[in-house]
Amino acid sequence: MIKPEQLRAEALKLPRAMERPHFDWASFRVDAPKGKIFCTLPPHHEFSNLFLTPEEQQMLCAAEPDILFPVPNKWGEKGATSIRLAVCDLATLRSALTLSWRHAAPAKLHALLTGK
Repeated sequence: MIKPEQLRAEALKLPRAMERPHFDWASFRVDAPKGKIFCTLPPHHEFSNLFLTPEEQQMLCAAEPDILFPVPNKWGEKGATSIRLAVCDLATLRSALTLSWRHAAPAKLHALLTGK
């Protein structure tokens, strides 16, 4: 089980991550020129939304159907994916957050993940 504080801590460990409001939700963004969102957390804390490619979404949802599911709207068709916090483990959360961060971050920041 992932608690909101754990999600927040894991998201903010990623390079140049920052938290900002997104309507009444929390959003986690890459502090870069466009400040793209890589994760959102609604007030009810039942799930979090991440942004994957449709191919990544399909693969991860098939591998972990109890944890991950497409957002049920047009965003979901583009790769927006929800992660159920009550049944998620830390390794799955970290992996999904990192994938989402990589899509939001400019390519020049990707080396910050590995230190190379």
